[in-house]
Amino acid sequence: MRVCVETQGGGANPNEDWVAGTSTLAVVLDGLSTAGLSTGCRHGVPWYVTQLGGHLVAALADLDRPLSDGLADALERVAAAHPECDLEDPGTPSATVAILRQRYGVLDHLVLADSPIVLEGTEGHTVISDLRVDEVLPELRAEVERHETHTSGHREALQRLVLAQRQVRNTSEGYWVAAASPEAAQHALTGTTRMQDVHSAAVLSDGVSRLVTEYGMATWSDVFTTLRSGGPRELIEAVRKVEATDPSGLRWPRYKSGDDATVAYCQW
Repeated sequence: MRVCVETQGGGANPNEDWVAGTSTLAVVLDGLSTAGLSTGCRHGVPWYVTQLGGHLVAALADLDRPLSDGLADALERVAAAHPECDLEDPGTPSATVAILRQRYGVLDHLVLADSPIVLEGTEGHTVISDLRVDEVLPELRAEVERHETHTSGHREALQRLVLAQRQVRNTSEGYWVAAASPEAAQHALTGTTRMQDVHSAAVLSDGVSRLVTEYGMATWSDVFTTLRSGGPRELIEAVRKVEATDPSGLRWPRYKSGDDATVAYCQW
């Protein structure tokens, strides 16, 4: 498997995405925004995703190991790396996870939260994503979207949403993300696809997939055309050009004017 990667921050703050590609593996992590709220951890989200990503790549070097087991092991190891932090804090650093692995003529996938994997196959495009987060707290999400970005009203509404999300995050009543407990790995969506049915694949953070899913300014066919011609960097530039036409979120209400954006483009 040949993997081409690119990640770019969405603004002045440190990039909270993380990406890696090997001959058998593509991993994208998207750190969850803290909205300026406390987390109980002195390290921060960029440190967390870097630690988790490194442990994931090591854990999944064994091709016979189930992806969910590798994720559980990585979560446990990251938690052990900072026992001095309050890992019981509901705001402890966390991330979405998307993994694609080539193994013995098949592609294994794992997604936890809303970073999608898109397979370009003989019968079109298959989108693999975990959208359980969209099913909770719709009223608070709508309140955030009523405000222009970079306003005090937007910031306050976003903090109320994040505080409420933290109360249902990694519970049966809410949705699941990678955080401190290895239990979350067992709630990821996993599956296997025959390689002969797939031409290429893209593992994305939602800062990129929104070009299709939220902005409606491209199709998945357009995305793969761009990836073939200009690679991941050109795809992210396409997202930025669209966002530059709506910096205040009037046309496309969102949490940030520009989110961190990450792509792992896989070919074989």
